[in-house]
Amino acid sequence: MSVTTKETPLLNQDLTASPGTRMAGDERRLQILRVAVSLFAHEGFSGTTTKRIAQAAGVSEAMVFRHYATKEELYTAILDHKACTGDEVNPESMVADALKRKDDRAVFERLAFGALEHHERDPEFQRLLLHSALEGHELAQMFFEKFVRRVYEFLGAYIRERQRDGAIINIEPAIIVRAFIGMIIHHSLNNNLWDPKRRLLNLSNESAAKHFTDILLKGITAEQKPRPTKGKGNKAGGSSTKR
Repeated sequence: MSVTTKETPLLNQDLTASPGTRMAGDERRLQILRVAVSLFAHEGFSGTTTKRIAQAAGVSEAMVFRHYATKEELYTAILDHKACTGDEVNPESMVADALKRKDDRAVFERLAFGALEHHERDPEFQRLLLHSALEGHELAQMFFEKFVRRVYEFLGAYIRERQRDGAIINIEPAIIVRAFIGMIIHHSLNNNLWDPKRRLLNLSNESAAKHFTDILLKGITAEQKPRPTKGKGNKAGGSSTKR
């Protein structure tokens, strides 16, 4: 089975080695990992065998097992490389100073901007996670435990602290986190999968992060100015007239 642009476009971007090329162990391991990610993202998990990965990477199947003894080891490597310690920014580190200052706007805006930048830079990983979730694949649960739960815990703890300070209203922190993440993920899914030409909404990541933070912190209801109270004998306009 040949690799086509329609099936796996990123595999045509020089991920396979030229015939006769010898690669160092770490380079070969990374190359196999990148090929596997692209195949999983575009063809799903059920349709991607180790034989298929080896073929696309231009190596033997034995070479794949040499670097990744089991599929579980390969899945863990994918998360380490793409989600946790590799290309993804550590969310706690990204906003560490803002957390200490209790700068709510900086916390949420930086997190939103960092996530949107990552999704735009690496839409393939988003496709990979969608495939894993739709197929009930173990990678989805691994990602949830290693990353999603961590974000809920550290951001939820910050929200609870700010609620005790009286700065955030008393709503279940997990609901606030979900509403915040929901805006970001839906925006990225539109840009990467459904509306890549951005016909519905064309915003820079910086602007989107600012507006999403505004909605989270301020809501969308305009502040109503209190109506003037009518005194005795006053007309609707608020003025009185002697007869």
